[in-house]
Amino acid sequence: MNKFLKEFKDRGFFYQCTNENELSDLLNKKSIKAYIGFDCTAESLHVGSLLQIMCLRLLQYHGHQPIVLLGGGTTRIGDPSGKDKTRKILSEKEINKNSKNIKKILNKYLVSNNKKTKPIFVDNYKWLKKLNYISFLRDIGKHFTINKMLTFDSVKNRLEREQSLSYMEFNYMILQAFDFLELNKKQNCVLQIGGSDQWGNIVNGVELIKRYSEKVSFGLTTPLITLASGAKMGKSADGAIWLDEKFLSAYDYWQFWRNTDDRDVIRFLKFFTDLKIDKIKNIENNNINDLKILLANEATEMLHGKRKTLESEKIAKETFAENSSGSNLPSIEIKKDIFKKNFYIIDLIIISKLEVSKSEIRRLIKGNAIKINNNLITDEKLRISEDFFNEGYLKLSIGKKRHIKIELT
Repeated sequence: MNKFLKEFKDRGFFYQCTNENELSDLLNKKSIKAYIGFDCTAESLHVGSLLQIMCLRLLQYHGHQPIVLLGGGTTRIGDPSGKDKTRKILSEKEINKNSKNIKKILNKYLVSNNKKTKPIFVDNYKWLKKLNYISFLRDIGKHFTINKMLTFDSVKNRLEREQSLSYMEFNYMILQAFDFLELNKKQNCVLQIGGSDQWGNIVNGVELIKRYSEKVSFGLTTPLITLASGAKMGKSADGAIWLDEKFLSAYDYWQFWRNTDDRDVIRFLKFFTDLKIDKIKNIENNNINDLKILLANEATEMLHGKRKTLESEKIAKETFAENSSGSNLPSIEIKKDIFKKNFYIIDLIIISKLEVSKSEIRRLIKGNAIKINNNLITDEKLRISEDFFNEGYLKLSIGKKRHIKIELT
């Protein structure tokens, strides 16, 4: 088996492949170009996209050139795959802003100093905006049948649930197939990689290339990742785990990996780090907390760099010590004039954003889960004043894992 495909499987990336043996033979003969698409629906990607990013890194490691397709055009339509309703339609300004920021994030993971493997960034709006509707229907639309399009999960599931599917969304799979055709023609791209929910769209592209030009191309998919708890990868109780530090600090990102369920640790070391498979096998019986710290350090360094990773680990160690002052914690600021009116413990927690539900905060206080400056809080009507702020700040804690420094300005 080809070395790229072998590692792809060893790491658990593999779900399905078109003509796997033929693809393996091709990869053994030469370096290829392969693409993954990212629609620009938000200003940042979150860890739900990280497996695809790791696929791009693996491509580079094995000497192949990744193409990153930023879906400036398809974002204007919206992919119905796995969605219950139509996406919000974004303005051109929002899409351009999102696209630029996503490119910055991806450049943190991808290496650009080798001409042969340097990532190629393309935006499908470049060719989709020029499409002539009549010509497109005649030249591309003729290769698709409604019968087959109705069998794809992205369409079938929505219709079975009797949820509306616009004609605009119905066309998404044709546009994605057309993207693959364009990249095949202009960049000699022969492989598309995506999540398993994209299988139908990817197969459409492979078939379109075959019918249009009689060229051979391939599709490769990864499994959809869920946590051992059953929750969807990329989300937490506090919201999305963003890859942009503007939305999630390096410390909080480190903590997300540090708090990985025991059952997921080895799997995630294979998915989300560059550690060799043999090394992971050799350490898989090590102390689970040591492995979690290793996972947190490897994953965070890849995105945020070594300095912020070491800082995050240091902060975590200080935070979990009972006598910790919390001076190095992530912080927020509040103004002194907030005390002109009655300001209670519940208000403080809501401002901190560690918890936003008043009923949940009351439950946590009753359960002895709230501390200020390492002192237990038992009164939900406790009034907060400047007296709580030592040297201009206080440490607020919920349970053993959620801490923040609140500073007076």
